[in-house]
Amino acid sequence: MPKPRKRLVSVKDTPYYHCTSCCVRHAYLCGFDSTTGVDYSYRSGWIVDRIEQLGGSFAIGVYAYAVMSNHYHIVVKIDADATKGWSNQEVAERWLRVFKGPDIVRRWLNDEPTAGGDPAKIATILDERRKRLCNLSWYMRCLNERIARMANSEDQCKGRFWEGRFDSRALLDERALLLCMAYVDLNPIRARRAQTPETSDFTSIQERIENPKPSSLSPFRDQSENGSAIPFELNDYLTFVDWSGRAIRADKPGYIPSDAPPILERLGMPHGATLDYVKQKHGYSANALGPVSRVRALARSTGLKSIKGISLGRKLYPDVG
Repeated sequence: MPKPRKRLVSVKDTPYYHCTSCCVRHAYLCGFDSTTGVDYSYRSGWIVDRIEQLGGSFAIGVYAYAVMSNHYHIVVKIDADATKGWSNQEVAERWLRVFKGPDIVRRWLNDEPTAGGDPAKIATILDERRKRLCNLSWYMRCLNERIARMANSEDQCKGRFWEGRFDSRALLDERALLLCMAYVDLNPIRARRAQTPETSDFTSIQERIENPKPSSLSPFRDQSENGSAIPFELNDYLTFVDWSGRAIRADKPGYIPSDAPPILERLGMPHGATLDYVKQKHGYSANALGPVSRVRALARSTGLKSIKGISLGRKLYPDVG
């Protein structure tokens, strides 16, 4: 049975999460559907556009994404502290970029007469919206619902577009973050949809190569002094992705290049286990990625009796208890 989202997301343990949503029955509703002969690849652009739109409202930074034919991946950072510095007016403006109401808030923002516009009531509403604007479930809801409505309207049908609620995985440290970002950016190469990162359409890696400072993505450490910046330098990350991508070869599944980038040494990441992770076509089944001690701490913090990620943690963190 799937675990409740509140049992999988704990911002006090980590702000970083890797999320995935799959089309219903894993049908190719965002790519070429060989059954019907219809090409829905343009819908991948809808998802990329929606990610950019939500970036102007939510306190959730996008670190990486990849939109595939029947699913998509996104790596994010929840910046709950950012919302504390927002005025009520900013909260209202951000919320109303995504939603039409509440009407009482819209009228208050426009200095119009309000029915039942008690200031305390408005403050209570905006406090709740402030919490939602740094909530992962609300973010994914806003992303997925819009795409589902657009697709159903186009197809003149009703029903589910996405298989169900999104999957999420807690990323407990910088190693886990680096691994998942590269795993996501290399999705099209593993699926043989592209040969190089720069030709991987609908991915954050392609967007960063074409524009080193894209407005829809969080910057790297060397690009910004913002506290929500990705804790690596852009060149280090691009080198790591390029190195990993060269190792994904169908003719030599065990191939490990010798010219490992320095970032692996600095983070103490084992080369073999690192490549095994990023080369996985469907990824590992885990609720959290990080040292075993931190995975267990997350389980205790969220009240889980069991958690997936212990064995993976031992492989990727042989030097950490």
